[in-house]
Amino acid sequence: MSPTLTRRRLLAGIAGTVGIAGTAGAAAWAGGLFDPRLVAPGGDLVARTEAARRRAGARTVSARLNPRPVTLDLGGRQVQTWGYQDSAPGPLLRARAGDVLRVEVANGLATETSVHWHGVALRNDMDGVPGVTQRSIAAGGTHTYEFTAPDPGTYFYHPHSGVQLDRALYGVLVVDDPHEAGRYDQEWIVVLDDWVDGTGRTPDDVLASLQSMGGHDDMAGMNGMAGMEHGGMSGMSMGGMESMTSPLLGGAGDVVYPHYLINGRAPDAPVTLTGRPRQRVRIRLVNAASDTAFRIALGGHRLTVTHTDGFPVTPTTCDALVLGMGERADVTVDLGDGVFPLVAVAEGKSGQGVAVVRTGAGSPPAATVHPAELDLRVLLTGGLSPADAVKLERRKADRVHRLELGGSMMPYRWTINGTTTDKLDPLLVGQGERVRLEFVNQSTMFHPMHVHGHTFAVTDTGVRKDTVIVVPKQTVAVEFDATNPGQWMTHCHNIYHAETGMMINLAYQE
Repeated sequence: MSPTLTRRRLLAGIAGTVGIAGTAGAAAWAGGLFDPRLVAPGGDLVARTEAARRRAGARTVSARLNPRPVTLDLGGRQVQTWGYQDSAPGPLLRARAGDVLRVEVANGLATETSVHWHGVALRNDMDGVPGVTQRSIAAGGTHTYEFTAPDPGTYFYHPHSGVQLDRALYGVLVVDDPHEAGRYDQEWIVVLDDWVDGTGRTPDDVLASLQSMGGHDDMAGMNGMAGMEHGGMSGMSMGGMESMTSPLLGGAGDVVYPHYLINGRAPDAPVTLTGRPRQRVRIRLVNAASDTAFRIALGGHRLTVTHTDGFPVTPTTCDALVLGMGERADVTVDLGDGVFPLVAVAEGKSGQGVAVVRTGAGSPPAATVHPAELDLRVLLTGGLSPADAVKLERRKADRVHRLELGGSMMPYRWTINGTTTDKLDPLLVGQGERVRLEFVNQSTMFHPMHVHGHTFAVTDTGVRKDTVIVVPKQTVAVEFDATNPGQWMTHCHNIYHAETGMMINLAYQE
C-alpha cells in the first residue's frame, strides 16, 4: 500500500464502507478508510489527545442546530434560503475554555450537510468535513458533535458541504476565558456577509455559472479569458462592468453580490447597536462571507485590535481593519455621544454593509455613508504582533511544505501545486513536529488560507492565526507544532475556490 493517500482514494473508500452516521461514533472512521501509516480521524491517538484535554468536572454545554429552509428578512426584503433559525446569523453558542460542547444537528434540508467548527483545535473526528472526518448528515438525519473547546476566542461554525456557506448557514461560537479581566462595559457580536441566495440565484447557480461559462457568472464575475489567471478582465454584472480589484489585496473576488449584510441586515435597513457615551465596547467581528473581504470602520472612532482569530495580540490602534473570509478580530472602542455608522466596505467591489451605533440623539446615517476612517490607517491582521503569552517558541522546522496557489477563470479552476483537490496527495506531518507551510501566491487573486484544527504563527510577525490573507505574487510562511493528530483540510476560504480545487489534506503519520 502506498504511504500516501489521495483525497480521491479516500472518498472512494468512504463511499464503499458502512459507517455509523448520525452518532458521534469515532470508531466508524478508524477501520479500512486510511493507509494504516496515517492517523485516522477516529483512531486511538485522536482519542488519547482528546482525553488529555478533558478536565475533571468539566461542564458540558448542550445545543441543537436545525438547518432547514427558511424565509429571511434582510430588512424589507424577504428571501428564501437555508438557515439554522429564521434570522441570520444562526444561534450564538457560548462556552468557557475547557468546557465540553455537545451539539446535536437535525438536518431539515432536502440534501446532506455538515457542521465545521472554524478555528477550533478540536478532536479530528468532530471537525465536520464529509469524506474526510465523517459521513455527510443525510437529509432528515441527525449527528452529534461532542468535543472539548480548548482555547478561548471568537470562532464560528458553518457547513463544509459544497457552497452551503453562501446561504444563512453560519453562526458564532464564543469560547470565554475564565481568567480574562474583561476591561470593557459591554460586548457586540458583528457578523459580515455577502448575500445572493433568494435574489434570483442560489450559490449553486453561481458555481454552475462560473464553471460552465468559464469564470463568468451571468450576474457576477468575469475576470479572465481562456488560460488567463484571475485579474485578466474586470467583473461584469447586469449593470455593466465592475472592477473587482483592491489596492491592498489585488484581485478581490469572482462574484458580484446584490447585498452586503451586517448581522443579517442590508444597509438601508440596518441593525442598531446601542450603548452609552464613554462606554468601552468589545466588538467581536466575524467575516462569514464566501467571496468578499471587508474593510471595517466606525465613523468618528478609532479601533483597538486586541485579538485575531481568537488569540491575543499586542493592542494596536487603527482607523480601519480588513478581514478576509474566515478571519475574525476582536476590537475595543470608546464610544462617543451621538449616532455613528459602522461600515463594512466590500473590499475591491461596489457595495457595503452598514450598522448604526447609537449612544444619543441623532438621525441614522445613509446607506451610502463613507466614514473618513475608511481611508486613513488601515490594518491587515496578519501584520499584527502576538501577545507575549501566545508567542510560538522559535525552533527549526522539522517539515516544510510549499503550497503554490494558482488558478484560472477560463476554465474556472483553482489549484495547489498545479492541480486540484482530487489529485493531490496529502501534506504529511509527524506528531510533535514543527511544521512550516509556505503559501506562494502565483495568481493575481488574494487567497485567505485556512488550516483546520491548528493555530499557526505567521513567521514574519509571529501573530497567531488560523486564516491568513496571501496577496498576489507574494509568499506567506506560517509555522505550527503538530500536536493535534488526524486529517486536516487546508484550503482557501473563498468557498468557490475551495470547491473547485484549492484544498489539500494535511495528514499526520502514525
